Amino acid sequence: MNTTAARVLITVAGIGLACTTARADDAVVAPDGSGEYRSVQEAINAAPQSASAAAPWTIRLRPGIYHELVYVQREKHFVRLVGDPSHPATISFALRASQLGGDGKPIGTFRTPTLWIDADDFSVEGITVENSAGNVGQALALRVDGDRVSFSNCHFVGWQDTILLNRGRQYFSGCTIDGAIDFIFGAATSYFDHCRIVCVGDGYITAASTPAGAPYGFVFAQCAITSPKPATRTYLGRPWRDHASVTFINTEMSDVVRPAGWNNWKKPGQEKTARYAEYGSTGPGSSAGRVTWERKLTAPEAAAITPSAVLSGADGWVPAPR
Repeated sequence: MNTTAARVLITVAGIGLACTTARADDAVVAPDGSGEYRSVQEAINAAPQSASAAAPWTIRLRPGIYHELVYVQREKHFVRLVGDPSHPATISFALRASQLGGDGKPIGTFRTPTLWIDADDFSVEGITVENSAGNVGQALALRVDGDRVSFSNCHFVGWQDTILLNRGRQYFSGCTIDGAIDFIFGAATSYFDHCRIVCVGDGYITAASTPAGAPYGFVFAQCAITSPKPATRTYLGRPWRDHASVTFINTEMSDVVRPAGWNNWKKPGQEKTARYAEYGSTGPGSSAGRVTWERKLTAPEAAAITPSAVLSGADGWVPAPR
């Protein structure tokens, strides 16, 4: 449904004055039928291709659980998917890599995401995205192939491979990400600003596959790494590809983080090519016993790694925190 405005006639001292009250949301989704759509996918499909940076299309998700797979088509630019973090809307499904497809073969990791964003210039705010399959191997909550995609105050829930950032640039602000094994992975350039990383089992936080020519892969700034299970232990990351790039800046680390910090994935040669760096870590997980092939940033180097420096690219994109 297109944005509507109610024309209200107000009479003051005998003079008719017309005023316009603009509707904040272009579409409303509610699982109980009180909105224009019952499913998120229906609302995505209905979003026009005419949206722009000056006039984005806003889809409001009312509280509830949406049991569905959601695919954001490539042409759905400048769409906002918005919920209320205090009364969250949850998109939940439970595909796993080992599940058999119509051809009788496993569907594989990349076809399991609950939410798959293929569009550029897309944003998600205040929504929980969950793959509820649990500890059954690879099972994505989120896959992103779009560029200039931002997330704020969202919660991503999974176990292995929770988030695949496959390409492009992404900005995460105030988000919580749950997982155990390689649960933030991929080749994209992504900045995590004041996010909470929750390790629900032993494993590895990141598995970056950053291309050799990309100056940055995953950057975590002013984040916190925690676990609900005291005995859990994790590495900050292991290199999925040779030139994996991951940086932690001013991050609070509980003792869930192993002293070594990083793992070479049983490939000693990757110690010479992986680009792992750290500055200003605090907490019991900020060990002095890091692997020798981690780079220790200086204060000026760390200060220069801003969202703008990491994400601007040739088009100068600077996402605005919400």
